[in-house]
Amino acid sequence: MANVRLDNIKKEYDGGVLAVKGVSVEIQDKEFVVLVGPSGCGKSTTLRMIAGLEDISGGKLTIDNTLMNDVPPKDRDIAMVFQNYALYPHMNVYENMAFGLKLRKFPKDEIDKRVREAAQILSIEEYLDRKPKALSGGQRQRVAVGRAIVRKPKVFLFDEPLSNLDAKMRVQMRTEISKLHQRLGATMIYVTHDQTEAMTMGDRIVVMKDGNVMQIDTPLNLYNKPLTKFVAGFTRFVAGLIGSRAMNFLSGGIVSSGGMKFTEKGTKLTVDIPKPMQKMLAAYVGKDIWLGIRPEHISVSTSKKSKITGTVEVVEPMGNEIFVYFHCGGSQIVARMTPTEIAVGTKRNFEFDMSTVLFFDMTTENVIK
Repeated sequence: MANVRLDNIKKEYDGGVLAVKGVSVEIQDKEFVVLVGPSGCGKSTTLRMIAGLEDISGGKLTIDNTLMNDVPPKDRDIAMVFQNYALYPHMNVYENMAFGLKLRKFPKDEIDKRVREAAQILSIEEYLDRKPKALSGGQRQRVAVGRAIVRKPKVFLFDEPLSNLDAKMRVQMRTEISKLHQRLGATMIYVTHDQTEAMTMGDRIVVMKDGNVMQIDTPLNLYNKPLTKFVAGFTRFVAGLIGSRAMNFLSGGIVSSGGMKFTEKGTKLTVDIPKPMQKMLAAYVGKDIWLGIRPEHISVSTSKKSKITGTVEVVEPMGNEIFVYFHCGGSQIVARMTPTEIAVGTKRNFEFDMSTVLFFDMTTENVIK
């Protein structure tokens, strides 16, 4: 396997459209790195430049410490798994998996050995004689992965491979690909717009927006220590098979009369700022900022003096937990908590765990620290 290094990689299309604006990231040998972000952020374009399917407009790409900018795709020793499987409909599973090796004129016995080994790893031995049309979506994706495995490449590239599958199959295939990474000890680069896939699969995650890298870190650090409001809102807690809800953001300002407080803009919603945070926020007194708090850090308050009173609008039961949507001040807020009796339409007191709250600069949207 190999390391992959992107040094200020750029992609400019005709008309001066800059799709990727200078991506730099070093992917270690045997690492599983996920590129994640909304549609149009440049993640798939970046992956296609690594594969050689898009020309690089600027910067350097190295694989296994070898410059690859002008190397043809077939000579980069990479294998790519596409969103639409890209299987040949007139070939059976065996022939699809063997096709790339035949083009490279591998001996027949070596081809047979590799195909059957990959089929065993992916539990598709019984489908080797079937055509793609006789397979389910999950089975077709296994074949596409198998076709990559038989190549034994230095780097595996995955371009949103699970987006065409139903929810249950996506969960299963996420697990299968993670197990495959552990078994092969391979360098893998995986593109997705799905936060759950990114947070559950990657050793590290590259969060992208508008052609730029916003943050590169482990899933846990991205969640607990986001550098920007965008990253904080994009990374979510994964609750079982359901997923989760984004961070709540309140627009307001810091006031210092009667103790330092955050007051939501245009409403009476006010929370006290803990002393450890007051020095950090001293420069923002009188200025507009964002307060961010995750759903799991909001709870029902037992104090009648709570300054956060909201009208419950929706309650979503999720088995061992519930999501409660309530209107408070000028915002709709969602809380994630253990099941409790909360009726829609009632007013309840809530409290924020202020030790977990993040504040963001209103202009730069960078975290205040």
